[in-house]
Amino acid sequence: MAKKRAKSRQSEDLFAALDRQVGDLKAVASAAKRGKAVPMKRAVGAEGTYSASDIEVLEGLEPVRRRPGMYIGGTDEKGLHHLFSEVIDNAMDEAVSGHATWIEVALAEDGFVTVSDNGRGIPVDRHPKFKDKSALEVIMTTLHAGGKFHSRVYDTSGGLHGVGVSVVNALSESLEVEVARGRKLYRQRFSRGKPVEKLKSLGEVHNRRGTRVRFKPDTKIFGKDVAFRPERLFAMSRAKAYLFGGVEIRWSCTPSLIKGKDVPETATFHFPGGLSEYLTAELGGEKTIAPIFAGRTDKASGHGAVEWAVAWFPGDGFIRSYCNTIPTGEGGTHEAGLRSALTRGLKAYAELVGNRRAAVITADDVLTSAAAFVSVFINEPEFVGQTKDRLSSSEATRIVETAVRDPFDHWLAAAPADATRLLDWVVERAEERLRRRQEREIGRKQSARKLRLPGKLADCSAGAASGTEIFIVEGDSAGGSAKQARDRATQAVLPLRGKILNVASAGRDKLDQNQQLADLVQALGVAPRAGYRDKDLRYDRVIIMTDADVDGAHICSLLITFFYREMPDLIRGGHLYLAAPPLYRLTQGAKTLYARDDAHRDALLKTEFNGKGKVEVGRFKGLGEMMPAQLKQTTMDPAKRILLRVEIAEDEATGAAVDSLMGNKPEARFRFIQERAEFARDLDI
Repeated sequence: MAKKRAKSRQSEDLFAALDRQVGDLKAVASAAKRGKAVPMKRAVGAEGTYSASDIEVLEGLEPVRRRPGMYIGGTDEKGLHHLFSEVIDNAMDEAVSGHATWIEVALAEDGFVTVSDNGRGIPVDRHPKFKDKSALEVIMTTLHAGGKFHSRVYDTSGGLHGVGVSVVNALSESLEVEVARGRKLYRQRFSRGKPVEKLKSLGEVHNRRGTRVRFKPDTKIFGKDVAFRPERLFAMSRAKAYLFGGVEIRWSCTPSLIKGKDVPETATFHFPGGLSEYLTAELGGEKTIAPIFAGRTDKASGHGAVEWAVAWFPGDGFIRSYCNTIPTGEGGTHEAGLRSALTRGLKAYAELVGNRRAAVITADDVLTSAAAFVSVFINEPEFVGQTKDRLSSSEATRIVETAVRDPFDHWLAAAPADATRLLDWVVERAEERLRRRQEREIGRKQSARKLRLPGKLADCSAGAASGTEIFIVEGDSAGGSAKQARDRATQAVLPLRGKILNVASAGRDKLDQNQQLADLVQALGVAPRAGYRDKDLRYDRVIIMTDADVDGAHICSLLITFFYREMPDLIRGGHLYLAAPPLYRLTQGAKTLYARDDAHRDALLKTEFNGKGKVEVGRFKGLGEMMPAQLKQTTMDPAKRILLRVEIAEDEATGAAVDSLMGNKPEARFRFIQERAEFARDLDI
């Protein structure tokens, strides 16, 4: 036993396997010297095609030029304008930290964009780790080099990884940096990520400080037709001014680039009102349900500061979110905090005023027609990807929810009329959602065959409703027989599992949540109740086909009740039928007949069979017991079957009978039975 285990361990040893392979190679070589051929036990791999010389080590900014999509999301228009975002974000970090009061953005006819600020300026002294390079050169040519890995220089910042501006440098055909610092002006030029000159001192300069970055995207990366869109840069610059009221942003553009466009040649943005002003400008003259709910919380360190502005209006809502002035187009945890604060606050107010209808509202109901802006400042935020489109910092949810919730509660309590109007508006959205949910799922389109249909439905192939029919059968067993017996061109089959919900005694919530009825409605292609339209019905006939026994009759009654309560116009239109499957099979020799019930059986025995042999009488336990050929011959073949059309007697007695027999009052059924007990004959119980 021990020897077997040792052998097993040896066989699983990678190096032992390699030793055996080397032994095989030696055997081949030895045999070759003697002129003999020895078969190899194992083929040698293709290791020779992959060696150490195939391993590349990308240095400096070469990874950025090789795979730009990893750093800016792609080389399309969005990726191109992300370069501008990286540069202006650095200037905004200086402003938010209190070191800059203005930023200038200029777009020139030659394709260059210039971003200037009056901040502290990029350091230009020698870097302690790279003695032969200035800090400016290190920042511009080295990935993950910057002053934002800790909070000593910036309390909060949009830059995190020391990647942004070096990526811009790598993807620029030409880039030039000027730094005014310590009353001296410095300049260094780069091309495609590499310096074309050393840092130069241009002499003394007075009344100036800060950084100026001028760059032109590389046509080798973005294509020969690469060009910034003035309207997009203009909008991005204006948005930054809204996000921080303490900065002034100055815009300028060469006139030839903006001909025929709604972009000014020069403009100055300064918005002390912040996001509230931004939202007002965005809504224009749009009428709101209630006044704008806006506010901000300031923190001495900057970490945890939140600003928001929300308005509800009769239109499609939107949320625009920002973290450390970085736009997060895909949302994130700060948006989750805002949604939670508004939803919980509104539901708490509804409970306070006793509005029970508000119990069904969700965050989507609250924000479906809300225009919202939210901006948060946090230390070392976490984003999904280098392009920072989505915030993933878990603490942002708590920070935003805590900041917004109390002010929202006070805002609602301070203006009861506005709060009530807003609550009613949101409740209407919730009720509309519930009312339309089923109808949206089953709403018939022009091409009905593209509709998502229930998985158990075996549909017919006909392209139009005329001449088609759907059989509603009891269970998968009967459904299997019916699917084999049907005419695939015009007959569809939908199996239902057991007895369906009694709609006469069930509440609306249970009815809407019942999957079997949802499948049935979806298969028919029409909406229930007031939403029913005859032209949307996917089939000409709807045929209820259940077993010819008490259980089958019960299921049939439940289905008729459903159609009577939910789709009475389907019955009035002459679309609802009952199949008449046989209960008995009578066989004598080669002769076989089928009987619908006991009376029919007795009549056939007397009239159709002679006394020369025994007549075998078999009772079907259900449709699933019938062979497909028998089911087709007796129940589904239009030339031989019997169908009973369901009609409505348009009087009060019909509704009263349905309520008594199918409603939720057992005493009404008991009374009905007592009054008609004398008519009962041959009960099948």
